[in-house]
Amino acid sequence: MLITSAHRKGATSILALALAGLLPAPVQGEVALAQIQAAPVALEAAAEPAVAAPVIEEEAAPAKKLEQKKVLEQSTRVKTLEQSTVLGEGVASFYGAELAGNRTASGERFNPNAMTAAHRTLPMGTKLRVTNKANGKSVVVRVNDRGPFAKSRIIDVSRGAAEQISMVRSGTARVTLERIS
Repeated sequence: MLITSAHRKGATSILALALAGLLPAPVQGEVALAQIQAAPVALEAAAEPAVAAPVIEEEAAPAKKLEQKKVLEQSTRVKTLEQSTVLGEGVASFYGAELAGNRTASGERFNPNAMTAAHRTLPMGTKLRVTNKANGKSVVVRVNDRGPFAKSRIIDVSRGAAEQISMVRSGTARVTLERIS
């Protein structure tokens, strides 16, 4: 009897399945040539799921990582909200283009369009949420300067930040300060 390459491939598949313990007990022993000739295609089809399974797991892995990332982002947002500390409320003012380019107390040049602020005592780099009490609008600013020097005010924000909370027209606004970092 002539053994073709398809027969050898079928025999290899049966042998691999037998070694893996995936064939029923009567076929795991000696592999008869008649069994190889009768079902080389069926054996190859039976061997395919074992090869395809790792591919499915690899495709599922990015989806699982994406889900884990979403959960992490949500928990980070919750922690950020829990860590915010209300520092108080008072009057805010803004300073604009007349001081552009001057050095701030932190040493950087003042940019009226940046989201920065001046506070008397908070450490440089502190991030604050400034909320305009009249309209509920808020902006996050970074402390990079000292001030305000008017006793009735609690913070000076840049013009860019003042525009975000709609206080440019009035020049001052009653605000709430929250420390977020």
